[in-house]
Amino acid sequence: MARALVVQHHPSEGLGWFQEWLPAASLDVHPIHPYLGHRVPTSVEGDALIVLGGPMGCMDDDQATWLPAVRSLLRTAVDDGVPTLGICLGAQLLAAATGGYVERGTSGPELGLGTVQIAEGDELLPAGPWPVVQWHFDAITSLPPGAVLLGSSDRYENQAFRLGEVAWGLQFHAEATTAMVQEWADNDATAVREAGRETGDVVSQVAFAESVLTATGEAFAHRFAKLVTG
Repeated sequence: MARALVVQHHPSEGLGWFQEWLPAASLDVHPIHPYLGHRVPTSVEGDALIVLGGPMGCMDDDQATWLPAVRSLLRTAVDDGVPTLGICLGAQLLAAATGGYVERGTSGPELGLGTVQIAEGDELLPAGPWPVVQWHFDAITSLPPGAVLLGSSDRYENQAFRLGEVAWGLQFHAEATTAMVQEWADNDATAVREAGRETGDVVSQVAFAESVLTATGEAFAHRFAKLVTG
């Protein structure tokens, strides 16, 4: 079975549904946890790379000392043509590592259920409106040179992009379970209220849309696995 190296930055931001969906599609997942002291390799040990989200900023090296190694790993993966997927923080790290810019989002955070319009689809992200889970405060304000913009939301343009042939960044979460969103809402309860939202409403909207979210997310996971395994 093909192997995907997974970089997880925080206990609350794991593989979620991908833990089930990717192995079912013949792509085994091997998470490393650098916040627990796990070594970040200099090149991808396996057939694919997935970099997950986290509450830190993509340049918060003083808070998360392993981030420079992750950015270096992402650059190497892109240079080597390794199938790569960056999710939320992972997408921001991918952008920053390859010449893009990430800043605090000027339109405020996107929290909970949202829609991303994939305007220019490809083999991984077919064109059309995508129901998604969002949970970010920072935004990719400039894509790396040569990147192709694939999807945008009403508030932030750079929601999905492809770099080279087989590296993608998603500002949104295709892997998130309702339980994960509940944990994020609890952890960021003050920020949710400051955004004019109630944590219960944010979570209940995701729970109500879970069947649609999982159908979209599972199809996406299977496409990524197929891209890796051939």
